[in-house]
Amino acid sequence: MTDNPNEVTVDNSLLILIDHQPWVAFGVHSIDPSLLSNNLEGLASSAKALDVPVILTTVGAEAGRLKDPLMRAVADVFPDKTPIDRTSTNAWTDIREAVEATGRKTLLMAGLWTEVCLAQTAISALADGYRVFFVSDCSGGLTVESHEDAKRRLVQVG
Repeated sequence: MTDNPNEVTVDNSLLILIDHQPWVAFGVHSIDPSLLSNNLEGLASSAKALDVPVILTTVGAEAGRLKDPLMRAVADVFPDKTPIDRTSTNAWTDIREAVEATGRKTLLMAGLWTEVCLAQTAISALADGYRVFFVSDCSGGLTVESHEDAKRRLVQVG
């Protein structure tokens, strides 16, 4: 049996969770908060159980003003993982080196807010030759419309 280079496997993929922070989640209106949290915990737990590498990002956490920089659904699964505190709306500039270090070219991305940070990061990764899969039920936008528009945009770019 030959390996299918288009298949998503635990050996070729990397999970990137962008800005799953309580204060960011407060602005999400495209998915029920409990559903988002449950879905996120399931995804994070699955990645950990399957030894899929994970990169976490935050925004504004290094300033030290945030008591809980990550949602419990992520923090409880990865208590010892230090998130990369990004410096722009496009997390790719801050995580690119960490992604390259894994050697993985298939990226599973979920994030808050879909229409801003997730979309910009995914589009930049695509431009750099990575395969990007968007995990919609672990992501959220400021509105249902903005979330859906971002999903359409991601499909348009590949």
